[in-house]
Amino acid sequence: MTVLDIRVGDAPDPRLSAREIEVLTAWLISDSKAEASRSLYLSMGTVNTHLTRIRAKYTAVGRTAPTKATLLVRALQDGFIDIDDR
Repeated sequence: MTVLDIRVGDAPDPRLSAREIEVLTAWLISDSKAEASRSLYLSMGTVNTHLTRIRAKYTAVGRTAPTKATLLVRALQDGFIDIDDR
């Protein structure tokens, strides 16, 4: 099974907090973690900590996301981000 085989609604919910979703989406639409941290007024360390926890939550429900690309797919699948978001 590949990342794209899982459809919206079929996948286990990683139960991300509102802040984790905010950090994830800011990072996904940014060019870098530094840009995301500036836009959210967070340190890079805090952004990294959130991303580590987000990846752990996805792994815990059997939906690993080790790369930015797979996190983007997960965010799209779970409705956290839309293809038109910038």
